[in-house]
Amino acid sequence: MIRMTYKIYFISLVVLACLGSIDVHGQAQDSVKTDSVTQDSSKFDSFNKKMERLFVWMPVPVYSRSSEAGDIFGLAKYNLFRLSKKDTVSGPSKVSGVGTVSTKGRVNVSLGGELVFNQNHNIALCYFNYRKTPEYIFGIGNDVVKENQEQVTTNRFKIEGNFTWLFSNKLYVGPQFDFANYFDVSADSNSFLRRDNVLGLAGGNNVGLGLAILLEKRNNRYNSTTGGYIEFTYLYYAKAIGSDYEYSRMDLDLRKYFTPWRNLKHVIAFQATTTYSSDGAPFYDLGLMGGEVKMRGYYLGAYRDHVLVDAQTEYRLPVWKIIGLVGFAGVGRVAPKYDELALDGFHFSYGAGLRLKVDSKNNINVRFDFGFGPDGINGSYINFTEAF
Repeated sequence: MIRMTYKIYFISLVVLACLGSIDVHGQAQDSVKTDSVTQDSSKFDSFNKKMERLFVWMPVPVYSRSSEAGDIFGLAKYNLFRLSKKDTVSGPSKVSGVGTVSTKGRVNVSLGGELVFNQNHNIALCYFNYRKTPEYIFGIGNDVVKENQEQVTTNRFKIEGNFTWLFSNKLYVGPQFDFANYFDVSADSNSFLRRDNVLGLAGGNNVGLGLAILLEKRNNRYNSTTGGYIEFTYLYYAKAIGSDYEYSRMDLDLRKYFTPWRNLKHVIAFQATTTYSSDGAPFYDLGLMGGEVKMRGYYLGAYRDHVLVDAQTEYRLPVWKIIGLVGFAGVGRVAPKYDELALDGFHFSYGAGLRLKVDSKNNINVRFDFGFGPDGINGSYINFTEAF
């Protein structure tokens, strides 16, 4: 995820308009207008095909700015491919990466992959990340306030993933693993983390093994228009396998997609998720609300606790050729236990975004999203594929 400033978003729109070479004056006769529009459309299509071919191998330069990070510079890359030309049944696999540095010392390097092979009988997911970044924490719990936010600096190496087999119709099952090493964790001398002796300030290893269950019924893994998806993962972090903390973690992700008016190709998407981390979990592995895919606008982890629940809906609207728009809204909250959840404690987010198609064959977009919440909460993001 890359947080993006409004300036960069505006520049992107201007560049898009220039690249399109669109005649918006329309003062000529109808026949001349038709010829002009057709010619401009043809030029646009030709240019777009060239850019898509360039996109296959060229990384995308990125820039953003925020008060906590300063100027952020980096490169991002995303590709879909097939592992075997002989395997015409398996869906496309994915590899992606991003690397950024900032003028205030932030470093983030991420590599991820989703491999689909053996005629859709196997799916392997893997993610690697190195991160040096300040975390901004309001506190632990659902009733903390933004004015009490604290900065905690963390350094982390992380690798996680799973390997699943097709168990029955569309149902995949396999082992899940997670390894993370946190080091040089520091907080202010008067931080509540020190005052309350919260687990995690010492850093250390988080090593977990468990189970992944996936029900894959989407028509496109990376930009679905119909179908549904369920992902359940369970991990147990044990000192016997090298973890410095002993606890369990459960994540559940439910998604559904509709095209109510097929001729218009509009999509309505729904997602609901929950996370549970048992007692013994360090503060950085509790349920974290916010980020670039859920509760957009909220800083990831500003609200955190042992239980997280959230839900969102998104309306996806194609506009013209490679251009699309979305609107989204979400609710979420955290709690110490499931039986302590209350309907009056949910936080709200909403927003809109621009979509630019960069891979017509696989229907892949670059997304620019702006999310908002109450009391001036906001976030801007640029990333590949849809949020969910």
